[in-house]
Amino acid sequence: MAGIASGIRPSSLIFTPMERFRGKRCCCSKSTRNNGDVNNYGGDRDTPQLLKVVVSGVTELLRVLSPINKRSVQGESFQQIDEISVSGFDDIMSILKSDYEKAYFVTGVFTPGIYTGDCIFEDPTIRFRGRDLYQRNLNLLVPFFDQPSIALEEIEKGEDAEYRFVLATWKLRTYLKLPWRPLITIKGSTVYELNNNFQIVRHAESWNVSALQAIGQIFIPSSGESS
Repeated sequence: MAGIASGIRPSSLIFTPMERFRGKRCCCSKSTRNNGDVNNYGGDRDTPQLLKVVVSGVTELLRVLSPINKRSVQGESFQQIDEISVSGFDDIMSILKSDYEKAYFVTGVFTPGIYTGDCIFEDPTIRFRGRDLYQRNLNLLVPFFDQPSIALEEIEKGEDAEYRFVLATWKLRTYLKLPWRPLITIKGSTVYELNNNFQIVRHAESWNVSALQAIGQIFIPSSGESS
């Protein structure tokens, strides 16, 4: 979700139904990560390069112009990164469930200690490296949301000879604080790829709409209803 609101705003993977991950190769395997394949719901292949450049540029401009104090962005949560103990799937899934309960996509409140410092974050519109940068981008995004919500629909673990991962599916809904108050609705999934210490090294989103369709929602006035 790190790109859609960059049309105004401050994270490609293969989106695959849960059943395909049970006892099979991780969706984040080298064969899928390096071949540039599209995901089933409008992934990297459907995203024009120009759109990616624009999203990245707007994100960087928002970051530069943001009045957010760096200390507030990198504050208390980062001071306790090393204190988080993760020893297996149960720990990491419990923390992720807690972060979804906090609606971290739309509040910016998440647990940075479960990510490596150089974790890769990506969605169909943008890709970058760095846990701190991810938190800064979330802080740029949050002020634009109006009545946001994100519902975790399913979460499960998986692994093969090469990778461990957690796969979560979710539905996001929010209005944007623009004069025409557009409504953004996206159903998607996130793959959290793990290292041997069960830290997240890659946070990769997939959506049920193409990047163009997602960005296009920004320009459609809502009916004014909040339901």
